[in-house]
Amino acid sequence: MKLPAWLRKTLVAAITVCTFGLVTPPASLLAAEEPPADDAPSSDWQHNAASSAAEAASLTRAQFVEQTVEKAMVQSHEKFGRKIAPVIEDEFRAVILPRIEEVIAELAGRYPEEELRYLAVSENPSGGQGERIFHIYRADTGEDVIRFHVRREHPPQDGYWFQFHYHTRDDGFQAHYELGKIYWSKNTPPNWRT
Repeated sequence: MKLPAWLRKTLVAAITVCTFGLVTPPASLLAAEEPPADDAPSSDWQHNAASSAAEAASLTRAQFVEQTVEKAMVQSHEKFGRKIAPVIEDEFRAVILPRIEEVIAELAGRYPEEELRYLAVSENPSGGQGERIFHIYRADTGEDVIRFHVRREHPPQDGYWFQFHYHTRDDGFQAHYELGKIYWSKNTPPNWRT
């Protein structure tokens, strides 16, 4: 039985989020999707600026926040990789993710509901020592609106910490707005996405 593309995507995201990426979704869900018809734009609002008018019209603030937080969770897990994720997963979900959700809800409150369809979540968090987890940007213009990052801190005699923060376009992405910190250990953490 061939599942609709939106259902496959939902199931893949749900499996990934629920298991924090430790379980790979079945191959049947990861199978290549049918290309959209020329006159029917993609229904994946997070990756394509040309989302359908019917879907965009039905996207409420609550739905936007829920879908964006789901995507944030997936991007965060990808950023942490299999070495860091198991160590910080519980604290991230308990402390950092609710704060990210608050910031996303506040951002959604600044836009009329009909404009939320233009806000998309970036993919491919940075690896190595890079800070980027994900950005929320205007799909119609390509301009970043808010950037969610994590950096390593190593205060003298204190071990390593992951400091989660975000930047906004309101100040040209200059200020760091802290979301919280998670302690790693005295040992140097591995690179992101490993």
